[in-house]
Amino acid sequence: MSSTSPTPVQAGAKLALGLGALGVVFGDIGTSPLYTIRECLAGLPPAEHAVAVLGVLSLIVWSLIVVVSIKYTVFVLRADNRGEGGIFALLALGQLDRGARNTLNAGTVIVLIGAAMLCGEAVITPAITVLGAVEGIKLVWPGVEHLVVPLSCVILAGIFMFQFRGTKFIGGIFGPVMLVWFIVLGALGLWRVLETPMVLRALNPALGFNLLITHPKDVSILLGSVVLAFTGVEALYADMGHFGRRAIVTAWYAVVLPGLVLNYFGQGAYFLSGRSSYDNPFLAIAPEGPIRYGLLALSVLAAIIASQALISGAFSLIRQAIQLGYFPRLSVRHTNPDQRGQIYLPLVNTALAIGAITTVLGFKSSSALAAAYGIAVTGTMIVTTIALYYVMKRAWKWPAWRATLVCGVFLVVDLVFFSANLHKFTDGGWLPVALALVVLAVMVTWKMGKAEIFRRIYANEITEGELTTIASSRHIARVRGTGVFMAGNPTGTPLVLLHHVKANKVLHETVVLLSILTEEVPYVAAEQRLEVREIGKGVWRALARYGYMESPDVTELIGEIGTRGVPLKPSEATYYFNREMIITGGDARMWEWQKHFYGFLSRNARQARDYYQLPPMQIIEVGLPIQL
Repeated sequence: MSSTSPTPVQAGAKLALGLGALGVVFGDIGTSPLYTIRECLAGLPPAEHAVAVLGVLSLIVWSLIVVVSIKYTVFVLRADNRGEGGIFALLALGQLDRGARNTLNAGTVIVLIGAAMLCGEAVITPAITVLGAVEGIKLVWPGVEHLVVPLSCVILAGIFMFQFRGTKFIGGIFGPVMLVWFIVLGALGLWRVLETPMVLRALNPALGFNLLITHPKDVSILLGSVVLAFTGVEALYADMGHFGRRAIVTAWYAVVLPGLVLNYFGQGAYFLSGRSSYDNPFLAIAPEGPIRYGLLALSVLAAIIASQALISGAFSLIRQAIQLGYFPRLSVRHTNPDQRGQIYLPLVNTALAIGAITTVLGFKSSSALAAAYGIAVTGTMIVTTIALYYVMKRAWKWPAWRATLVCGVFLVVDLVFFSANLHKFTDGGWLPVALALVVLAVMVTWKMGKAEIFRRIYANEITEGELTTIASSRHIARVRGTGVFMAGNPTGTPLVLLHHVKANKVLHETVVLLSILTEEVPYVAAEQRLEVREIGKGVWRALARYGYMESPDVTELIGEIGTRGVPLKPSEATYYFNREMIITGGDARMWEWQKHFYGFLSRNARQARDYYQLPPMQIIEVGLPIQL
């Protein structure tokens, strides 16, 4: 065996990554055959279905090729931030927040809009995938339509109830089940294609254009439904850090794309044969009896997996926003000590559960909910294209003309699909937009509020020289022990220290000014984590850097600081925090509603003492009234 041949371990690791990608990355896009063909033909007269299906198939296949195979696998997946993907990776690589780390600019707001739309999609996706799968019982067992909604709600409740166990608990079956899913999709589709091979004419892109030209009044309906074929495409990029680009691309071309295309063509072939059930063409291509029952059960399992993928993605997205200062602190639990990216956010999970179940109760069918799908998906695609343009220019050093040419083509495609979905707004498209606006309001208000507080607290900051003068003053008593003061500004003096000295006239023998900074990289190497230097008079400054995929542990940091020459005992350290007390009516550069909203968010955010995993008996909080 040559030295370049993969070892069995390497081959096994690649296989595991590929299976994992099938289960997590492609869960959403892989369940699109449940409803896409049905919704594409819904707006056309039944008499035209046999003729129009070739044009519909052409639009679906070429959309998958252009959007997924070219835009995402060839270009977007190359934009990795040290192996990590996601909307905030584009923010960092494209330097869209350049010159505005502590405030907002147009580039940052655009990325936040994309992140907010992804959160809206995370509510709708579990609802539509579970509904679409459960609705299959209407074909298998007629007369039980009234059970679809309650059964869907029960399944969704079960999905969210087990999130606290983490993806490791249920991840073992994800990949194998989805592998079986795609094999079954392809096998059933191939069987029907061999029965009616003329369906392969749909590979001609001209048939798709001809359908749009001959049905000008139905263009928006057709393209708005075609979008359903690639919902979840953002998961390819968002989950890249878990599996790597190679595993995702290999899974797409080797398993997912062939399975999807064959199944879509199989449904089309069944329409051409004149035997298809319009209500559920997906299940109709399976033979009646045990095989159809098995396909129904498998589709429900696949829908559960698709839901899990978007839920996990929402957890990662919100955690990144928290670390970068765009979202209030929330409880973050790590569910797998071997995989630091596997996390659980209880509050986010509860919000998603309420949103998804309420959506099912409100819309009651996947057809009605399909109207809500599309705006968020295509809106996020537009944001990705815009951010990718700046990545090409600033990170890849492409000339402007090349970046403009490539992204211009993608932007035209994105805008066409986005505009085709605008007609859905009044029929349910308002839902993801409303959800996105709520999330966007939270992120923008939190960032603006923090920027205002930072500006006010450190406007007249005490220099390090002045701090050593205070520490050596004969009016200040030095007491035994260590005081750790959390400093938002890595060069200034924490206001909580000044309040403490003014009120108590004492200072610990050892004072540590600790600043936690989040870098625009997913992870920071251990050797680059901590900087410690002595200011003088027993005062030290420590600067800890974390990536946006990491959660800080101050107790662990203090232990490390003690090994850097700082005379302290972690068990005897006292941690000092500011406790914001927001008062409105000031001259802060915020709308009045934002000031009240920020006050609400601040009161309900997880306290820093808990977020930094500190022992509660070693903490002192000092009230800090701030008028915005």
